[in-house]
Amino acid sequence: MIAARTTGLTSGPSSSPPSGAVSGRTPRRTLVALGACALLLTACAAPPLASPAPRPAPSGSAPATDGGAAAASRLRAYYGQTLAWRPCDRADGFQCTTMRVPLDYAHPEAGDILVSATRKRSTGGARLGSLQLNPGGPGASAMDYLWKAATAYSSSVRGAYDLVAMDPRGVGHSTLVDCGTGRPVAFMQSPVPPTPDEAEIDAWDTMYRKTAGECERHVAGLLPYVGTPDAARDMDMLRSLLGDRRLHYAGFSYGTYLGATYAELFPSRVGHVVLDGALDPSLGALDTTLHQARGYQVAWEAFAADCATRPDCPVGRSLPGAARTLDTLRAVLDRSPLRQGKDDEVTGDDLTAAVVDGLRFPAWDRLRDALRGVRTGDAHDLQEIIADGQETSKEGDQAQLAVSCLSSTIGPRLSAVRAAAALPRFLSASPQFGRAFADTLVMCTHWPVPSQQPARPVHARGAAPILVIGTTRDPATPYPQSVALARQLDSGRLLTRVGDGHTGYHRGNVCVDSAVDRFLLHGTLPPAGTVCR
Repeated sequence: MIAARTTGLTSGPSSSPPSGAVSGRTPRRTLVALGACALLLTACAAPPLASPAPRPAPSGSAPATDGGAAAASRLRAYYGQTLAWRPCDRADGFQCTTMRVPLDYAHPEAGDILVSATRKRSTGGARLGSLQLNPGGPGASAMDYLWKAATAYSSSVRGAYDLVAMDPRGVGHSTLVDCGTGRPVAFMQSPVPPTPDEAEIDAWDTMYRKTAGECERHVAGLLPYVGTPDAARDMDMLRSLLGDRRLHYAGFSYGTYLGATYAELFPSRVGHVVLDGALDPSLGALDTTLHQARGYQVAWEAFAADCATRPDCPVGRSLPGAARTLDTLRAVLDRSPLRQGKDDEVTGDDLTAAVVDGLRFPAWDRLRDALRGVRTGDAHDLQEIIADGQETSKEGDQAQLAVSCLSSTIGPRLSAVRAAAALPRFLSASPQFGRAFADTLVMCTHWPVPSQQPARPVHARGAAPILVIGTTRDPATPYPQSVALARQLDSGRLLTRVGDGHTGYHRGNVCVDSAVDRFLLHGTLPPAGTVCR
């Protein structure tokens, strides 16, 4: 899948363009090489828990473990730790903390890792609790997102909730999956010059095999424990340590998968939960990736149709003409990259990256300008779109791969032969973007840890109502996936946004924003079948 850089999911409110979803992971430069990790995880990865006697967790007992009474006692100690909040070094007006969590919840005696969080305290008197937020990814820093996006939330929501963001294990400011190459990870940068389809997929397969080997050599101890279920358990621990009886949560893109996983594990602890731009957890990774390729094709055709109504449209007046223009520009740049500055070249891969980012945000005005510029030999606008879309660091790229490969829904594991056989389906679904997505089907084939989260429906039986938002022309998490998740959840309610771009909340639609705020503040769901235009 093409992620917001490896799965294409990442996303969040528009004041801080999401990382996306199955991010929208953008097909720009698929993972090329993740280096060796300097982090050597041991049982002493974090200091021991504070010595004072633990206080009882507000939720009651901690989750059960497989390790007997001693393990259960150790886990209760984690739930009894006290968070030390302090002013954040990097964000004025926010507090930061670090909590210790077990590397392995089934065997908490195996040692600790660190999970970091930030919060913006409630500004009102009638506080409802904490609202945990996740912008997607996987691999995107939720803390960085909140520092940028807090003001996008209405004054009513900010008055009622402490806004809280936890970097999931393996990500950002938490104990990090960092394979330590010391150089940026390249996405969608073909590892070989243009070749026949099978040879190109073989080259990707070789590259991913090397990546898997490097990460296994340098961070093998962490890799089995950075999956979505473990991150959901960390969310529950944070909920308890914050003093909240139930989890109030807004998750975007991959964050919907994390939120749905939480609801399945802890249905009785679900509070006001919003899942925006949903992944369908019942899909296998091949189908998830194929849906995404088709979603970007739909988004491209919507952009092209709108462009055709405007003067000086850089891609022409018809959908076939727009497709030919894009393909021709990409081929020209592959043969003769544009030079921007002394050392910077702009290739066909860069063009694909800019188009995908422009469709995901969406940023159609800027995309038209960028395409117009490329046609005249100026790639400045195109590079700006790409720069704005690069929301994950090289460490985030590595975390995205590590988290994705533990899920049968977002981490494809096809052999090179099977990936090549699937290519015609991808080209049929998306003539403009199918090849880029098909290249990632070998992403997890050689990953040293098997998938641990099977693709299956999530029901969350007994959970409070959960609001699912789907956008009809969402490229990164296509609308049918939101429909599917809302139907699977026993208490799901779908809110439809007719529109473009990834996710629906804080995208300028008053109908959506009002409905979500009413739900967060009062628990009032929009009427069944509500469509916001």
